[in-house]
Amino acid sequence: MNPSSGVPDMPDVTDTGTIIGTLAPQQQHQPSDTNSLHLMSHTSTQPNMTSDPMEYANEEVPTVPIDGEEALRNIELLRSDDLSSRISAAHKLTTIAAALGPERTREELLPFLSDGVDDEDEVLVAIAGSLGKLIPYVVGGGGSTSTSTCSCLLGPLELLLAVEENVVREKAAESAIAVGNALPEKEYRSEFVGMIGRLARKEWFTARISGCGLIPIAFGRMGKELQQTHLQYFANLCKDDAPMVRRIASRNLGPLLYTVVETLGAPSLQESGPVSAVLLDLYELLAGGDQPDSVRLHTTENCVCFGNAMTLLRQQLENDKGMGGMENEEIIRTRTDVLVKRVLPLIVATIDDRSWRVRWTAASKFALVVKAFSPLTGTMDALVPAYEKLLQDPEAEVRTSATLNLSEVAKTGAMVFPAEGSGGDDIMEGSDDDNQRIPVADRLVQRVMALTEDDSENVRAALAMVATELAPMLGKDTTITHLLPPMLLLLRDSTSEVRLNIISSLSLLNDVIGVELLSQSLLPALLDLAEDGKWRIRMAVIERIPLLAKQLGKEFFNDKLLSLCVGWLGDDIASIRDAAAKNLKELTALLGSEWAVQNLLPRVREVMKHPSYLRRVNAVQAVMLMASAMDVNTAQLEALPILLEMACDPVANVRFNVAKGLGLVGPSFNQFVYNSQIRPIMSLLKDDADRDVRYFAGLANDSLVAVFEK
Repeated sequence: MNPSSGVPDMPDVTDTGTIIGTLAPQQQHQPSDTNSLHLMSHTSTQPNMTSDPMEYANEEVPTVPIDGEEALRNIELLRSDDLSSRISAAHKLTTIAAALGPERTREELLPFLSDGVDDEDEVLVAIAGSLGKLIPYVVGGGGSTSTSTCSCLLGPLELLLAVEENVVREKAAESAIAVGNALPEKEYRSEFVGMIGRLARKEWFTARISGCGLIPIAFGRMGKELQQTHLQYFANLCKDDAPMVRRIASRNLGPLLYTVVETLGAPSLQESGPVSAVLLDLYELLAGGDQPDSVRLHTTENCVCFGNAMTLLRQQLENDKGMGGMENEEIIRTRTDVLVKRVLPLIVATIDDRSWRVRWTAASKFALVVKAFSPLTGTMDALVPAYEKLLQDPEAEVRTSATLNLSEVAKTGAMVFPAEGSGGDDIMEGSDDDNQRIPVADRLVQRVMALTEDDSENVRAALAMVATELAPMLGKDTTITHLLPPMLLLLRDSTSEVRLNIISSLSLLNDVIGVELLSQSLLPALLDLAEDGKWRIRMAVIERIPLLAKQLGKEFFNDKLLSLCVGWLGDDIASIRDAAAKNLKELTALLGSEWAVQNLLPRVREVMKHPSYLRRVNAVQAVMLMASAMDVNTAQLEALPILLEMACDPVANVRFNVAKGLGLVGPSFNQFVYNSQIRPIMSLLKDDADRDVRYFAGLANDSLVAVFEK
């Protein structure tokens, strides 16, 4: 028994590599509500790097009640033969550590966990995640091995960072980062950075993979000497014999460059600096044609990181103006252009890569590329022709991804040469004919017509989603001349998804040129979609009707689309009929109660005469929903009588829907209307011969009584 806490003594957890021993019977029934362990917290020296799962590691740790029996059970479960038991215990390492205390956790529990790294992957994932939560539980305690920090957790984590299963390594990396963030500078560099260096040089490739991911994260807190050393380690990993290591190194190369620039600033761009002398050489190495596809496909993302880093430096330069930054300004202005000329060819090379996966990655990330590079002088003259190549790629998947980025590229607002004058290297060197430049949107719109004739319906569907976003950038005249004709072609496309996408995105086009030019082609497309064989297409059209009504106006809607909206109440699919009823409610709210009374209610009354009870049920639901969107007086005079009339329908399903409708709209009326019109009908429905009608009438009546008969 621990006399200071009243907690049962914990068994030795290191004997023969297994947890052994049990508590004596007299020690196993101590009250746990009075036993608590006061834990100390350790504040991170770099809060901005705190990992989310470990946020509490930097906060004051509350007093934790210790349940000795629970801790013992978890200790026993750690050595259980049952996999699920070991997983459960591994998730509760904090319970064990709280009971053992900091000293025994460091000296017994952590060595035991280190011995168990050959366990099943599911157990190791749980242990890796739990180790990061032990930070407050290993700090403090007495003994010769006592330490004020949590660096002892890095021992088992280093072993887990070298296991074969990727998920285990990822969890271990999260915990290791949290532990590193909690270390003071001296131990951070000696213990955490030292561990990364060992991982980067280990013989087994999985450890080197972990090193690839940790070097960019730790670089900012390394000293100058360690930074140079670990940059060299990373360079070696980029040249590793194992393709798996080079793939992860390629994935982390861009983040490392950004961190280097962010940490070292403008001097990193100098000719002898790490960006010029080391990292861009690695860019060119990993983008080379002799690398596997899995390595090359990270080239685009790495180049985005480079563009973001250069933009960051220019922003810092703007913020530091007038503060003695002339030397840095000269470095940034002279070196950025030189470095950009090394990186842009790498982006362009991905466009012509032999692997469609590499080209697809470039196409899908091109919006990020232009966002990162558009602030840099002259870059769009090289990027726009490259993007146009992606729009003409042999693979439909590549063209689709490129098309989805069409509006984002145009939104940069860059001024580029017309397609006939794009030249390549001579353009990058600058031109005296800058007055010939046009907005990038004006150049890209010329590609739209070709895309409307693409063989792939996926490409055309993607174009229909984004092409209308060009209209505000083009202006009315250019939109009518170059954008409207292909949009009208898409409205008559043979694929329903294409027509649906263009109808869904017409608002921007309508705002620029007006509805008159669209209406002649819009109506046939809408009618085709309204009768499409795929019910999901019809559903999507219904959902867009209120938006079209708002854009097109009452007059056009009444002439062309009104009968269509009511007609959906007779669709063969129940979901379509329900959506049509909700659609009428939205139209009532949008266009007004008076419009609904004049245009919708007469048509819905006709549906109520249909011989099919299903149609009559949907008509009742439509009236109920429309009444909820009307003003009270209109609902009382126009909608309520229709509901009351249907209470005498011969089919029970119709009658109980009337009961539900009265329960919904009834509370909005006054006491007189309730007593004179609603209450008699509810009494009739409560005594109905059908039990379902009686049930729903009872529910509705209860809600009405609660309002009117308190």
